Amino acid sequence: MTRTNKAKHAFGTKAPFSLGAEEELFLVDPVTGRMVNSSAAVTERLEPAMGGIERELHAGMIEFVSDVCSSTREVIGQLAHRRAACLGTGVGLLGSGTHPTATEDESEISDKERYERIHHLLGDAVATPVAGLHVHVGLPDPDTAIKVFNAMRVRLPLLQALAANSPFRHGRDTGLASARDVTIRGWPRSGVPRAMRDFEDFCRTADLLTRAAGVEDYTWFWWKLRPHPKLGTVEIRALDVQCSLLDTGALVALTHCLAHAAAEDDAVDVMPNELLEEGMFRAARFGVQAQLPDAAGELHPFDDVLAEALDHVQPYIRELGCEDELALIPALVAAGGGAGRQREIYELAGIDSLLRAMTETTGQTSGITQS
Repeated sequence: MTRTNKAKHAFGTKAPFSLGAEEELFLVDPVTGRMVNSSAAVTERLEPAMGGIERELHAGMIEFVSDVCSSTREVIGQLAHRRAACLGTGVGLLGSGTHPTATEDESEISDKERYERIHHLLGDAVATPVAGLHVHVGLPDPDTAIKVFNAMRVRLPLLQALAANSPFRHGRDTGLASARDVTIRGWPRSGVPRAMRDFEDFCRTADLLTRAAGVEDYTWFWWKLRPHPKLGTVEIRALDVQCSLLDTGALVALTHCLAHAAAEDDAVDVMPNELLEEGMFRAARFGVQAQLPDAAGELHPFDDVLAEALDHVQPYIRELGCEDELALIPALVAAGGGAGRQREIYELAGIDSLLRAMTETTGQTSGITQS
């Protein structure tokens, strides 16, 4: 069984603060938006000419993976290119943390060895498919990676609240902004890990947990963020996937800036796991209307937490070239986030119209620079 080797890592092998993203999307009927289990057929048509498109745990989903990029704009361009290629096969795409109407019996498990093993290990905990946006930030060395990892733990409630985009599950309004978060809580190794003292502490923890879980390595940890030594990144995994690539760009840009700021900060804030857990649930429950706790347990309106974060990253925005993407955050918040947008359509025209509207928005790739 593979162990996490402290001497072997990819930190520093790419440019500092390089960027990448993965987005998981639902495959749907392009007219109705209903989920279809067609990932094998879709990838067969796209391979080998088209890279960065992979099957997911559920056959009704697909994953797009960017290359290593230097900016948010480049990442979004690559994701747009992959979305367009997939749509060219004739299937539709829908971006939501949970599919609004699909029931548990509609989703098949992909016939890949890893996914069949996950199903065996987790059972019905994976019955409901969930779709996330994962952001990777390249770090120059293991010590900086752990510093950023520890700092980004505290930012997770803010990011999860801003990204909350799954109010509907199994055809009903769950009362949550992110049903994805609550669904994935049934998975082992899926929460916010504790702060790590250093890279060696992470390696020891990863080895201990892989042994206890009977799995190969830390890539079987579905934590909301994790160091990723194999890629030389810290990976933020707490975000719901988005319909609009413009919203995706705003989230990727904010994550990129917060990670860069964390690497430069003199001191890293520490928050107990109990408070972070409370903050994460509040983010999932209320989205951009949440009040989020600080390290002293005091609650602050989401708008104030966001304003502090944006002020904190100001020195890095121009350097990372993401002014345009961050400028889209106010519109996302004003709409109530992705969850608010979904509910507004549902209240006006019902669930079928919601599926059609989300499918249309997820398919909008024109006008986005593709690389």
